[in-house]
Amino acid sequence: MKKMIWAFVIATLMIGFVPAVFTTEASAQRSYYVRKVRDRNGRVRYVRVAKPSYYRRHRNRINLAVGTGGGALIGGLLGGRKGALIGAGVGAGSSALYTYKLNKKKRKYRKVRRY
Repeated sequence: MKKMIWAFVIATLMIGFVPAVFTTEASAQRSYYVRKVRDRNGRVRYVRVAKPSYYRRHRNRINLAVGTGGGALIGGLLGGRKGALIGAGVGAGSSALYTYKLNKKKRKYRKVRRY
């Protein structure tokens, strides 16, 4: 039982370090251009905007993975292999409920007035 728990912890740590190894992108772009119409004459301007963080881009996946892993870890400690499976299911369900219903993305829309 202890060997399985330690193997799970070490595997989780190793999987957690994989994104840190591959963080460099080929393009290495930190910003991109967004088309915005700002002129009264109808001219189109391209405004440079900062790229959202990794968490903001992949928020749903990260929240679900953390909830599932946490549930599996707690279930594995309490109930062994079957408990880990049940805990993973409960963790996935509760993190999905949190991500999609309780704490939705809050987008702010501002009205642009042109006089």
